[in-house]
Amino acid sequence: GEMDLLILSKVQARYPGVTINNDVIEPSSPQIFKYKERVAETSNLENIKFTWHEETAYEYESRTNAEKKPKKWAFIHMIQMLYYVKDIPATIRYFHSLLEAGGKLLIIVLSGTSGWEVLWKKHASSFPLEDFCTFVTSADITRILDSAGLKYQLHELPSYIDITSCFVEGNKDGELLLDFLTQTYDFSNTAPPELKRQVIEELRKPECSEKRDGKVLFNNNLSVIVVES
Repeated sequence: GEMDLLILSKVQARYPGVTINNDVIEPSSPQIFKYKERVAETSNLENIKFTWHEETAYEYESRTNAEKKPKKWAFIHMIQMLYYVKDIPATIRYFHSLLEAGGKLLIIVLSGTSGWEVLWKKHASSFPLEDFCTFVTSADITRILDSAGLKYQLHELPSYIDITSCFVEGNKDGELLLDFLTQTYDFSNTAPPELKRQVIEELRKPECSEKRDGKVLFNNNLSVIVVES
């Protein structure tokens, strides 16, 4: 709920006193609990009606389709969530169809110019990625939007991760960062030596990272895609 509350504060400032309906679709009960805690600790939310749905985007779609008359929305956001969707084009099409005239669909994913794009396109087949997660960047999303004939704006958010410790053998922080970058538990000790060597080598390349002030900074750029209704 951290990003949601930030977005809602901006909407409130733009439309003071207007009642806002905010529906949350989240399959994880611990995440919903955290969101509710944030709401309880935040002031000035009197004009916002929160409704939490403990379900996936697909479950929400199935349920609302069964109701025959789904709600329409002025704003829908998908921030770092399309990695966890089985059918990304269908999910985008469905939620785009729920927009009111003049509404916006906000999508934030890793940029197609990020180091992730290079690292994962080359080595993803060697990473034991779980079934529930799909690697996708803005390069994939914009192709989907173009093929669907949807209009959108694309903005880049520069971001870097200091991965200098990844190149220090036995460094605990470096090993955890490698786990994160490869989405593999204990990558340093479980990956085949040749794969580990290739990944370390890839991370040093300018396509993935840049050297600055003695540090290696991994390109973690994000893309913000605003889709028109």
